[in-house]
Amino acid sequence: MSTKPNNRTIAEFYIRGLTEGFITAAEVIAWADEVIVEAAKTEDWMLDISTASPEDRMGVLHHLHAVQGTVDEAELATLLASKK
Repeated sequence: MSTKPNNRTIAEFYIRGLTEGFITAAEVIAWADEVIVEAAKTEDWMLDISTASPEDRMGVLHHLHAVQGTVDEAELATLLASKK
């Protein structure tokens, strides 16, 4: 990948990862922390994920659905292929 996938595409990857068991809630929380540092404007979903408990997989999954934008299906496929 030459460019970084958008947040919605990454969120969808994490949704699938949490659902299928190849991503942990702690990994998603670490990603949200990075997004907050890089973001020009902090959004509620970023804070919700960042402050979630690593043991609350369903809560993290719920907050990922709040990420706005459009999923880039090609980027998502590339991300998913890297985990298989």
